[in-house]
Amino acid sequence: MPNQILTVKAKINASIERVWYLWTEPKHVVHWNNATENWHTTKAESDFKVGGKFSYTMAAKDGSSQFDFEGMFEEIVRHKQISFIIADGRKVIINFFASENVTEIIESFEPENTNSLEMQQAGWQSILDNFKRYTESFSKLERLQFEIVIDAKVEKVYSIMLDEKQYMEWTSVFNSSSHYKGSFKKGSEILFLGESKEGKTEGMIGLIKENIPNEYVSIESIGIVMNGKQIKSGPELEGWIGAFENYSYQEHNGKTILKVELDTNKQFKEYFLETYPKALEKLKSICENHR
Repeated sequence: MPNQILTVKAKINASIERVWYLWTEPKHVVHWNNATENWHTTKAESDFKVGGKFSYTMAAKDGSSQFDFEGMFEEIVRHKQISFIIADGRKVIINFFASENVTEIIESFEPENTNSLEMQQAGWQSILDNFKRYTESFSKLERLQFEIVIDAKVEKVYSIMLDEKQYMEWTSVFNSSSHYKGSFKKGSEILFLGESKEGKTEGMIGLIKENIPNEYVSIESIGIVMNGKQIKSGPELEGWIGAFENYSYQEHNGKTILKVELDTNKQFKEYFLETYPKALEKLKSICENHR
């Protein structure tokens, strides 16, 4: 069916960061990549980069049939578009449109010649609908936003905010023993730690998804620390995996506008609404009085 293009779409009540993460991470693909309850994805591998290959093993649950859906990524525009070529030569383009906490996905693909166009479109739409359900129910996170104006150059705010010693000071609002271990270098894992009332080490394991000096820092939650032990899988992570903490820095007339986006669950919402503005005020004071 040359030049024929089919399109499926869905609007998802989730941020683009969450949608992008759950769409591209193989460990999540296996949970939503099926058109019916009789099929599932038993294995997913992906080298998510231009020229990288992916392979999803899709199988009937009764064991009667299975196949590998394979291809190569042709273009990746972060948070905007993914295109790939399926192993049989057909092209797929996925566009992402973000608006506040809603993300629309429009997926266009070239059909194969075996099944009817109606069956193919229904199947691809079903998978996309399954992704929507999975994403919206994955964890009930809410995105909080904070903003503060600091009378200091953006380079100074960025540097002080991430400095190991200064970080301990401005985040002491959350925990008097707050500190981090690791690096803010893009692609690095970092531990954000503190002592509980019982004297046990607790905290979050973060992945630095982006670090553009003086402009933007994005941290993804990939695990937690409980009693000094790092945990990256299991029920303890419910409600935190895939959460993001994003910092944007903008300079205006010699001052810095610092914007914070923070994903939190209902349990900690009030806590962060109370403490985060105080932490930012402390950071503001440090930056404005630091020589």
